[in-house]
Amino acid sequence: MSFLSFFKGYKNFGIFFLVLSIIILTIIYNVLNVKQPLPIYQPGMVSEELVDSTIQHQLKYHKIADFSLTNQNGKTITQNDYKDKIYVADFFFTTCQTICPIMTDNMVQIQEEIMKDDDVMLLSHSVTPKIDSVAQLKKYAKAKGVIDKKWNLVTGDKKQIYALARKSYLAVKTDGNGDEYDMIHTENFMLIDKKRQIRGFYDGTKPEDIERILEDIETLKYFDEE
Repeated sequence: MSFLSFFKGYKNFGIFFLVLSIIILTIIYNVLNVKQPLPIYQPGMVSEELVDSTIQHQLKYHKIADFSLTNQNGKTITQNDYKDKIYVADFFFTTCQTICPIMTDNMVQIQEEIMKDDDVMLLSHSVTPKIDSVAQLKKYAKAKGVIDKKWNLVTGDKKQIYALARKSYLAVKTDGNGDEYDMIHTENFMLIDKKRQIRGFYDGTKPEDIERILEDIETLKYFDEE
């Protein structure tokens, strides 16, 4: 039997094997790339230095508490402004010269990506509310390119902001000096779902984490639509 005859005899088998291989590889690819639900973070899953001692061991039912704060336009902002929204939250102050400018620039990037998405918003809390008056927040918002309909910079009662930071968002450290309600904010961005649950923590200074936030927002929307 010539080599050519041998090849012709196995031609159909070769085609079948090639098609089968493509199908198997496609199935494997799809299985490995199936979206997985994001975790729901509880206080007991987070570093204790970021969590109020009264809830450090809580492992279920955690949600962002009701709030009433004032934004850069002097408008009262409550949980109702974020009802049925996915949002990214953080803590900052306008006079910060270290990580805050980087965090704000990265939040601006997120703002650009979600501009046409009505389901997603941003929320930044000042940890120095006495300094960050409405006028100061407005000046900062204009300088940074904050779009009012997408992003609220909020100030208000320091006790409430402290409670939100350590009992709801699990995001700041105490200053260690014994001064009541003083906070050391972190670089954390938090992703909050439509049920007011924490679904992710991210380093707001790292570009790769910003990409991960955007991907995780799409994951939340994917499971919300199922």
